[in-house]
Amino acid sequence: MRTMMMAACAAALMATPAFATGKMKCDVKPEDRKPIEALKAELVKQGWTVAKAKLDGGCYEVYGVMPETGRVEAYFHPVTFEKLFVEQRGKVIFRKG
Repeated sequence: MRTMMMAACAAALMATPAFATGKMKCDVKPEDRKPIEALKAELVKQGWTVAKAKLDGGCYEVYGVMPETGRVEAYFHPVTFEKLFVEQRGKVIFRKG
């Protein structure tokens, strides 16, 4: 009985869609995206320390440390790697206009 309940809960969680934060949205086909590892490598070359990178709203969301400003949450376009949005401690410090 307990196993069936656990399986039912797991199935319900897998069926629930993942919601993006809504900070940025990128409409790009999955096959057109560059690998997220390439973005991480580029950021490291620029002096970043990347703690976490993931897909969010179709954009690449990166948590890391920028050499100029410290810890940030940033969004990048998944094809061009263009910086779209940067937030630090809840304050927007960059938004592509």
